[in-house]
Amino acid sequence: MLWLLRKALGAAVYSVLGAFLAGLAIYVAMARSMPDLRAWHRDRFVEEFRADRDGHEDLPAYLEREVRLFAAFERWKRQHGPTGPTAASNRFNPEPQRELPVVLDRDWNRTVELAAERPRGSVLLAHGLTDSPYSMRALAAFFRERGFYVLALRLPGHGTIPGALRHVSWRDWQAAFRIAAEYVGAHRGDGPFWVVGYSTGGSLAIDYALRTLEGGDAPRPSRVVLLSAAIGVSPVAALARFQNELSLLPGLEKLAWTAILPEYDPHKYNSFPVLSGEEVFRLTVEVEERFERALRNGRLAELPPILAFQSVVDATTNASAVEAMFARLAPNGSELVLFDLNRVARAEEFLSSPHRTLIEAVERAPSLPHAVTVVTNANGETPQVVARTRAAGAQDWSEEALDQSWPMGVYSLSHVAVPFPPDDPYYGSREATGRTTLGSLEIRGERGVLQISAADIQRLRYNPFFEYVTDRLTAVAAGDGD
Repeated sequence: MLWLLRKALGAAVYSVLGAFLAGLAIYVAMARSMPDLRAWHRDRFVEEFRADRDGHEDLPAYLEREVRLFAAFERWKRQHGPTGPTAASNRFNPEPQRELPVVLDRDWNRTVELAAERPRGSVLLAHGLTDSPYSMRALAAFFRERGFYVLALRLPGHGTIPGALRHVSWRDWQAAFRIAAEYVGAHRGDGPFWVVGYSTGGSLAIDYALRTLEGGDAPRPSRVVLLSAAIGVSPVAALARFQNELSLLPGLEKLAWTAILPEYDPHKYNSFPVLSGEEVFRLTVEVEERFERALRNGRLAELPPILAFQSVVDATTNASAVEAMFARLAPNGSELVLFDLNRVARAEEFLSSPHRTLIEAVERAPSLPHAVTVVTNANGETPQVVARTRAAGAQDWSEEALDQSWPMGVYSLSHVAVPFPPDDPYYGSREATGRTTLGSLEIRGERGVLQISAADIQRLRYNPFFEYVTDRLTAVAAGDGD
């Protein structure tokens, strides 16, 4: 009997191992079929900030280091950047031949400081993974116009080449955010100090706010604003370390990348290293541990109010995880704003039904410690939207008609859309900008020809309800003494 059991277990082990090896072989074959790696995938810059070496620095030192970094980057482009007509749209072309849609007032791939003579408050803005401070450009202008001292931080590994992300960790991002927060918090004047985070920047904002509850003299933020916050990331990202180890074997270098794509976006990497996904996952684990520690110690009530803007459909992070975090908050004036799908009746049959789950969960909840607003269709027959709001602890919903509507052909927001206005010169709509942008590409042809997927082109890059975002921020700022 024991012999039969051992034999059965052995057969099961061999079966599982065989399936694993077969799957691995298929995965390796797929990875090796990706485009060739280029210099911007392989190289790195020693001038980049590292927490273990530079974590003691202040913001002026961080910015001085950044100057040296970008000087090295410019030298690298002259030596390794592609040239010629086919490379005209490559962001690493030392002499771009394409006509830029707009001449920006400064380089938004590096940290941007917008000073105020007599600040009415201060705000730290942090971008997402593979992005740059450009993703915070519209909000930076919004706060500057209201008299805030503004700092849009460049996180380590960003703004230069995607290969740089392979050599930074979440602790580098965390240390850079802390350095910036200490500096920005000291420039608030007599006004509020806000931290605003998009995607991974949102995780860093929450992490910093929680860390200030654990002691020390770091300035506490008076409010946290989140946009598509990376609160819940698939645990599968934790397996990236194994895949990256395989990439060290000869001939398997491409396994270090989830995607190897043309670098045509001037403010965001298109190629994605597998380790970056793991680093974000580790950051979210750190945030959850701090959150649970604050909950056990009875400190969550000391968190500043949180205002979050989240699309109910988000292919990058888990929108439900954001709602779950809010459900555990103490009543402190926090609010979750959810952007629903376009619920026009004639489009409903094309939408995946599970995406209604988050809205239904919020609607069914008997009571919540935070306010919740759902931006959704006024009814199933119109693209016009309303803001349906339920106050913290309340049962009933109020409704406000908005002078905004879903654009034709748009069925939802996306993770990357929330912080960008329709008139963004790179990612906005054709109607608002008067030109074709990265957010309004319409390419037709045979499938299997393009290096980029149709899904990437289809993804919405701007927020048609960005005006509602700024309206809410204006109202909240007024309550904070702006």
